[in-house]
Amino acid sequence: MDSFTFVMAGGGTGGHVIPLLAVARELRDRGHSVRFIGTRRGMEAKLVPPENFPIEWIEIGGLKRVGLRQTLTTLVELPSSTWQAARLLKIARPVAVFSMGGYVAGPVLLAALWNSVPVVVMEPNAVPGFTHRHLARFVARALVSFPETARAFPEGRAEVTGLPVRAEFFSIAPKPREKTLTVLIMGGSQGSRTLNRAVEESWFLWPKEPGAQSIRLLHQTGAAAYEDIAPRFRSSGANGEISPFLTDVPRALAEADLVVCRAGMSTVSELAAAGKPSILVPLPTASDQHQLRNAEAFEKAGAAKLMLDTEMTGARLVEEVTRLSSEPGLLEKMGTAARAFSRPGAARRVAEILESFEDH
Repeated sequence: MDSFTFVMAGGGTGGHVIPLLAVARELRDRGHSVRFIGTRRGMEAKLVPPENFPIEWIEIGGLKRVGLRQTLTTLVELPSSTWQAARLLKIARPVAVFSMGGYVAGPVLLAALWNSVPVVVMEPNAVPGFTHRHLARFVARALVSFPETARAFPEGRAEVTGLPVRAEFFSIAPKPREKTLTVLIMGGSQGSRTLNRAVEESWFLWPKEPGAQSIRLLHQTGAAAYEDIAPRFRSSGANGEISPFLTDVPRALAEADLVVCRAGMSTVSELAAAGKPSILVPLPTASDQHQLRNAEAFEKAGAAKLMLDTEMTGARLVEEVTRLSSEPGLLEKMGTAARAFSRPGAARRVAEILESFEDH
C-alpha cells in the first residue's frame, strides 16, 4: 500500500487526545505519515511528543463557557489561527483531516474545508460538541458511538464505530459475584469533589447487620484531595483502598463489581469495553450537557443508573449500591448492556475510512 499523510485535529483534554493517538498509531503501523495540530497549553502538548509524532502549534482558545473576555479573544484569534492551519495543511498536503473536536479543531477544520481537504470527524458523545455541530453538514464522514448521534449529520455520512479504546479493556472477563461487593469510585485524573464528599459520607453508613452485603471501596480521589482525605479514610475503619490516581485502570475495573464515576466520553467507552455496570454522575458544567446525554443513553439501555450531581450524597450512594446489588442478576444484566455499546477495532475502522480518501 502507498504511504499517505494524515492530520490529526483536536485537543485540550486527554479525552480528545488519547483517541487521536490510538488512530495515529494504527495509521503509522500501516506505513502512513501522521501529523498533529494543537496548542501548547492543551494536553496534546504533553501526550503527543512522547509518541514521536510531529506536532505543529496554533493559537486559539475556547468559545463555550469561557466568559466574555475569552470569547472576544478567541474570535480575534480565529482568522489568524485558521490562516496558520491552512499554511500547515498546505505544507503537509494530507489525504484527509481527522478530528476529535474541541476548540483546537475549529481552525483546522475551517482551513481543511476551505482547501477542499476531506474532513472525517469522530463524535463519541451522544450530543455533538460545538465545533462538529456547527460544521456537521460539511464533513465527509462522521463516526459516532450512539446511533441517535447520527441524526446530527447528513444522511448516509455517519457510521457507528465507537471510540478507540485500549485492548486491555476488552480483555476484562465478566467477574463472578463474591461475598464482598467491590465498588470502584473514580472521578478522573483531577478527582471529583462531589464523589469524594459522598464517599466520605458513606464510610459509616454501609449496612453492618448480619446477612448484609459486605462492601469494599476502591476510591480514586485525585491528587489534590488525596492528602486531605487519606488519613481520615484510614482511621475510619472503612473496608477498601484509597489512591490519588489509578496507574492501571483496566486492573481496577477488573476488580470492580460496580463503578461510580462521571460520564465523559472516554470513561463510558472504557466501561462499555470492560462490560461494567455503573452509577453515572454527569459533570454539570460539561459543555452542551454532553455527559448528561451520555449517561441518559446508558441508562436507557439498562447499562447504568443516572444520578445527578446534586443528588449524590453518602446516603444516596449507599441506597443505590444496596438496591442494585440486592436484585439477583441485575448487575450482570447491566454489564452485558454496557458491553453492547463497545466497538472493538474502532481505531482500525477509522484508519480504513481515512485511507478510503487516498484517491481524492
